[in-house]
Amino acid sequence: MQAAPPEPSSDGASWMFREAAQAADVVAAQLDRNAGTLAALAARLRERPPAFVATCARGSSDHAATYGKYLFETQLGRVTASASPSVGSVYAARLHLRDALFVAISQSGRSPDLLRNAEGAREAGAHVVALVNAEDSPLAALADTVVPLCAGPERSVAATKSYIASLSALLQLAALWKDDAALLRALGSLPDALRAAWAQDWSPLVEGLREPRNLFVLGRGLGFGVAQEAALKFKETSGLHAEAYSSAEVKHGPMALVGPGFPVLAFAQPDETGAGTLALVQEFVARGARVWTAGEGGDLPVPAAPHPACAPLLAVQGFYRAVEALSRARGYDPDRPPHLRKVTETV
Repeated sequence: MQAAPPEPSSDGASWMFREAAQAADVVAAQLDRNAGTLAALAARLRERPPAFVATCARGSSDHAATYGKYLFETQLGRVTASASPSVGSVYAARLHLRDALFVAISQSGRSPDLLRNAEGAREAGAHVVALVNAEDSPLAALADTVVPLCAGPERSVAATKSYIASLSALLQLAALWKDDAALLRALGSLPDALRAAWAQDWSPLVEGLREPRNLFVLGRGLGFGVAQEAALKFKETSGLHAEAYSSAEVKHGPMALVGPGFPVLAFAQPDETGAGTLALVQEFVARGARVWTAGEGGDLPVPAAPHPACAPLLAVQGFYRAVEALSRARGYDPDRPPHLRKVTETV
């Protein structure tokens, strides 16, 4: 049965706006709550390194898993792959996951396909970690290690604070697993940086996307998962056909569509990928495309990150405020996307 739509908030703001604004407090509480659990897991992973890491998720949670892939590979050198839920739930294939770290990410922890894959991973000898918002969920019950997202109730159909909480949980795990002093210090600064990100003015993006029907969203490396998440939010909250591409992959065909007036949102990650993304932005501008750039030197400001791995969290926090405003500007209700519901149970 489809859940009833959320009632309007008492102050007239959308639930999406109110919940996204809570992200900094959620992350602060989560980092404190999970420090012991993740320190113990990190110690285990250093003592018995996994053969590889597999992630399993859908929707916004899968976009968080994209961030986790780049995080584990760039910071820890651990090969990380996405396990398609359908392989286990529909095809009933048994994957060879002995000695793997299997990371399942979910808000509800109830989707049958995700549960079947987590069960299969545990049976195959993987260590199953559940990043889950609902601590009393079936996914939490079957996991070897439960990492609560601590996002609290999320009444808007469009996930916001739970997505950022998924990123911060992955970041805390990576920092502790690597035992990296710089990353650990950056975690302490993250809540204040998120508050600064929420205060940024992205109104040029809102004004520029009132009328278009299509756009590209670009990112690369650690920033690619945010590009995926932004494209999804454009679709579900604002009726925009948005496609996410790596700023490298877009050159392999899709960039042929980018001409005069074509809208492009680019997330410039402040690391080794940033220069290439900015060079592509200039190429698109020269073609007459309408380009907005989020990040250093761009027209959509993102606060300086305490560590490059923190930058995607700050970028998406600024984006959430903008896309909520865009949804209303285009005549949509950001809390009630057409044809969608909060918990989607796939098999």
